[in-house]
Amino acid sequence: MSEEKRSKRQERRNKAEQREKANRLRTMGLIVAGVVILVLLFISQQLKPIAGIVTIQPVTRTNVDRNTIGDPKAPIQIAEFSDYQCPYCKRFATDTAPLLEQYFVSTGKVLFTYRSAGNWVSRNVGGVKTESQDAALAAYCAADQGKFWEMHDALFANNRDVEDQGSFTDKRLTAIAESIKLDMTAWQSCYDKGIYKDQVQKDFDDAVAANIQGTPYFVMTYKVNGEVKTETIDGAQPISEFQKKIEAALLIADK
Repeated sequence: MSEEKRSKRQERRNKAEQREKANRLRTMGLIVAGVVILVLLFISQQLKPIAGIVTIQPVTRTNVDRNTIGDPKAPIQIAEFSDYQCPYCKRFATDTAPLLEQYFVSTGKVLFTYRSAGNWVSRNVGGVKTESQDAALAAYCAADQGKFWEMHDALFANNRDVEDQGSFTDKRLTAIAESIKLDMTAWQSCYDKGIYKDQVQKDFDDAVAANIQGTPYFVMTYKVNGEVKTETIDGAQPISEFQKKIEAALLIADK
């Protein structure tokens, strides 16, 4: 092979190596740029101020046992299947629940239990409702410190809109937990580990078994001659609807 041909071959090889090197550098540059963008987005999200937290005034409740209030021997039991992101659930919590507690729970007639069914929406309506489950976890973790109902009230007070997926981000839930003066080390550990994930799922499974039609949804049970009777109340009904059903059941329920 002539010297001229060897020279041209070497020249082509050098150019190919240069192109390959340039491509590698370009690829590395794109990767680095992508990483930088992701880091900047993460930092900006961390530095982004959260919406203002509404601070609640604590309410004294009767016979609190985690997510249940009232006399365990009450003749009537009511389980609410609810969603912290649901505006109708917020309406019930704000308008009707205080009256229900005043007239029927504190007087020993009703044992009331709050259960989470936010994941019912994601399954049956197609909404993205992971924050509902996160809020439920937050409340159950607060229950470890005897503050389920304070967290329950604070969550509804900070529910801004059913379509707003920023109401219960991790940062906001932490801020809400701080607002009710929890031991944050214990609460954060519980929340981060998802300690009550199974309980949130059990709430959902029981809501499905109760043929839930939406939230809020109430299942009222009582016994007549030892036989369990069940009635349901669908939606954020006024206190008159609960009063009618409760008083009718009290006339025949076992004492």
